Amino acid sequence: MTAQEISDRIEIADLLTVYTRAIDTAEWDALDNVFTPDALIDYTSAGGIAGSYPEVKAWLAVALKEFVRRQHILGQLAVRLDGDTAHVTAYFTNPMISLNENEAGEFFYCGGYYHHDLVRTGQGWRSRQLIEETVWTR
Repeated sequence: MTAQEISDRIEIADLLTVYTRAIDTAEWDALDNVFTPDALIDYTSAGGIAGSYPEVKAWLAVALKEFVRRQHILGQLAVRLDGDTAHVTAYFTNPMISLNENEAGEFFYCGGYYHHDLVRTGQGWRSRQLIEETVWTR
């Protein structure tokens, strides 16, 4: 690997961390540092929506309110670099907690793959498309 490829892979891993931390901490504006303004996002495999980044960003803020705790755990990253573009598949596990009518925590778990199509911008790597592939739920 070249020094540039190593640097790209580190930057891409950091970008995915920014993504998952923004979701887990409800810091929705941090997602502006993850996605291009014209990005397309598809959460339909998890029962969510597909749409433009602004639409999905607004939806996330409402849809995830019921989960009082969220935590993403990323596993393997399959990174295919091609100059200023990259395709990344990241394994994920995502336990979340919601409160039932008795205010007791209920666990929801899901896992699968995040498929990102990335582009190098003047601000670093950004996702121009994300497709979540949910493989299992519990």
